[in-house]
Amino acid sequence: MKIYQVGGAVRDKLLNRPVQDKDWVVVGATPTQLLAMGYQQVGKDFPVFLHPETKEEYALARTERKIGKGYTGFTVYADANVTLEEDLQRRDLTINAIAEDSEGQIYDPFNGRADLAQGVLRHISPAFIEDPVRILRVARFAARFDFHVAEETQFLMQTMVENGEVDALVPERVWQETQRALGEAKPQRFFEVLYQCGALARIFPAIHCLFGVPQPEKYHPEIDTGIHTLLCLQAARQLTTDPSVIFAVLLHDVGKGLTNPDILPHHYGHEEKGVSLIEALCTQFHVPTHYRELAILVARYHTHCHQVYNLKAKTLLETLLALDAFRRPQRFEQFLLACQADFKGRTGHEEKVYPQADFFYQAFETAKHITVKDIIAEGFKGAAISEELRLRQLFAIKTWKKQQTVLHDLTQEKT
Repeated sequence: MKIYQVGGAVRDKLLNRPVQDKDWVVVGATPTQLLAMGYQQVGKDFPVFLHPETKEEYALARTERKIGKGYTGFTVYADANVTLEEDLQRRDLTINAIAEDSEGQIYDPFNGRADLAQGVLRHISPAFIEDPVRILRVARFAARFDFHVAEETQFLMQTMVENGEVDALVPERVWQETQRALGEAKPQRFFEVLYQCGALARIFPAIHCLFGVPQPEKYHPEIDTGIHTLLCLQAARQLTTDPSVIFAVLLHDVGKGLTNPDILPHHYGHEEKGVSLIEALCTQFHVPTHYRELAILVARYHTHCHQVYNLKAKTLLETLLALDAFRRPQRFEQFLLACQADFKGRTGHEEKVYPQADFFYQAFETAKHITVKDIIAEGFKGAAISEELRLRQLFAIKTWKKQQTVLHDLTQEKT
């Protein structure tokens, strides 16, 4: 019996990245032997055991054979005669098929180290085509490492899409991989890779439809709405690691895919058009409620933030109430981050400042200081409390806006 560390732990160690999960493969052993050594069996479909002390996963070396569609359509063969190379060969990519023994000896039968050095995501064998989840994993690794997909692997991924393999993906697994990709260093690469192999059209058609849709060059030098979305994702990741914000940025312009071609490159009313698409996507993939709610608010009101200087005090207050900013200030800050990412996600605007977010937040701060407690103390009761609260908030914002106008005029005179 011999034990090897495998997969992501070895890969990340070779990349000098922090090692998260440690996985092990056991060659030349049987379940009976591991149980006798105190290991606890947890795998039902194939023998996986927990170490008696570290509780890390140890799997018997195994091979797999395709028997049906999707990522569950496999039969597993685990036996003491299965070799290390046979076990590594069933894995998806060369960079994930490297093993290390207890003495630090590296086993790399598929040249994964060379692909790590060159920044390449390459499949190991034609069996790659049997599991559609591998398309999502390749895209996610592209988002994590910013590696490019090998030409032959790209061809296999396109073939999988054409053969309908991606249609067998279950919603929960799609969301799991997508959510993880949103938190990677370059989330835009996840959707870029899916687009290039054709999977985006099958998995996220509402996002796919954005590519090729023009916008006014005056406001969007990049013109293409799909390219704008990718740039926004890049900008969002530079502003935050919050995946719910990045998800909202992903979908903020999705309504532009429904624009009547006769009015292009303009997109009147795209904000509200996007809401139904977001609701449908979130329902399909069982997206958590707080992701969905933030995405809808960003889609519906991001242009309010961009035009905040021109909004009347009444509209400002109504927007703050619609955003539920006074009860959920943290989500309001997430909203502002998403709007900032939208602004920066345009060619030539990457390093420009976005003062609208600060202006909007100052308006919120101004109205926030008026409390229900003070109004009740003055003798207001019932419905009159909320009515008085809104009147005072509106008056505070109006007064503050006038002060801002005076300050702006004085600054202009001095310059």
